[in-house]
Amino acid sequence: MSSPLVHRVDATLSPDPGRVIARLFLPGEELLEEHSRTGAVAARVLALPEEEVEQLVAQLLVDFSHRHRGYPELLRAHAAIVAPHLHNEARLSAARTLLLGATFTAEYAVEAAALCNPSAVLHPDQSGLQPGQARIALSLRAIGEGHLSSIGFVSAVVGPGPQWSFDPRVLPAVCGVCSPAQWRQCHLRAVLAETESLDGLAEIILAALPDEFTERELELALSEAPHDVLVRPGGQATLELLRHVVTSAYEVTFPADVEINQQVLFPATAEESNGLEDARFVRFTDPDGTISYRATYTAYDGHHIAPRLLISPDLRTFHAHRLAGPAAHNKGMALFPRLVGGEHLALCRSDGESTSITRSVDGVVWSEPEQLQAPQASWELLQIGNCGAPIETEQGWLVVTHGVGPMRRYSIGVILLDLADPTRVLARLEQPLLRTMPEEREGYVPNVVYSCGGLMHDGRLWLPYGIGDARIAVAWVSVPELIAAMVPVTRANTAS
Repeated sequence: MSSPLVHRVDATLSPDPGRVIARLFLPGEELLEEHSRTGAVAARVLALPEEEVEQLVAQLLVDFSHRHRGYPELLRAHAAIVAPHLHNEARLSAARTLLLGATFTAEYAVEAAALCNPSAVLHPDQSGLQPGQARIALSLRAIGEGHLSSIGFVSAVVGPGPQWSFDPRVLPAVCGVCSPAQWRQCHLRAVLAETESLDGLAEIILAALPDEFTERELELALSEAPHDVLVRPGGQATLELLRHVVTSAYEVTFPADVEINQQVLFPATAEESNGLEDARFVRFTDPDGTISYRATYTAYDGHHIAPRLLISPDLRTFHAHRLAGPAAHNKGMALFPRLVGGEHLALCRSDGESTSITRSVDGVVWSEPEQLQAPQASWELLQIGNCGAPIETEQGWLVVTHGVGPMRRYSIGVILLDLADPTRVLARLEQPLLRTMPEEREGYVPNVVYSCGGLMHDGRLWLPYGIGDARIAVAWVSVPELIAAMVPVTRANTAS
């Protein structure tokens, strides 16, 4: 059973199949072994009588304009992408252009399969609230057709007292505008070094790049590289890797009239082609007092995972970058909300089963991890890890954890780390804080309660959590009561 300390509230979120986005659809290119049918399909669009085209387009605008922001512009953009397949150079009418675009567009329900793994931070906008209330922003893992994950958002209001209410989720869902991001030369060097790709050609290209550069400047450096080096064995592989790595960084911006409840961060690079998973957000305070929002998430391409970083000043513009270093090789990194001892710190699980801590000078390249806690209790026999960013209290860093036990049953626990030296585990809750109740057993993945981050408000730890990797619930616990219930530990019995 769950701890008597924890209180569930009557606030839930379930997947909404009506939250759809419009994606480019190229028939025959969904599966690698098939051939594109784009040219043949486009020819059939060109062959339709103009009167029928106009009727089709009029109905499309009625049926879909309310489901997608800027629907006609989106169709014209998709038409432009397939235009090279047209063999008839006759100018297309406005209606036929829209029909061409619609023929190569498909709706995708971003959370038709599941909604899970929430992460909560204080919302940038705290206006219009009553005393004792706070507005919360939550990221959500949305899972759709093909188990493809994206990051969605919802806002909520907490307080006064033990009250939590989710705000209405506005439609239509909106993907942001994507553009290339800047790189730092030292960051690219670190990524290449850990993949053992710092060969002679890579060194020449790095030397030709400025300290900060874009994809365009990389292409300029590649065009000016000596020909005899480019054609040496391995040269093309290095070029492909450089382009693959640099194009994996991007910036996403949402228009000012799009609410946070509408925003969707959808896979934008090859690294993310099979999903963005388990974002762990934190409201980060720089030494000069500047506030930003940061999150680690897992990119999946169908074969490999890659820990990545999001940075946002306002939860409206997001910069996505690859992480590097010995600690950036597994799921579940969670950033501390400020520098500790002048360094960035993060929790991680680089060995796949234990909780460790890692350090970074710049928040991007992470050092060899140091183990904090190994599986020990019966409810964490398989593995343990964090459930989001550490939360600062006067008594120490409160870390919500998860453990996986027999029958792959997930439970949620808590440990307390020393404020000045977070490598020291001060105390732990010996029994789970939260376990699945009988009515929470079933789901997309049975026997799971899991969170990617809670927050503290008015003396309570608020913990939104996923049930069965399928839906969202919320619970709270008194922080003083929680800390009082924890048992002091020594280093010998935490990392053993």
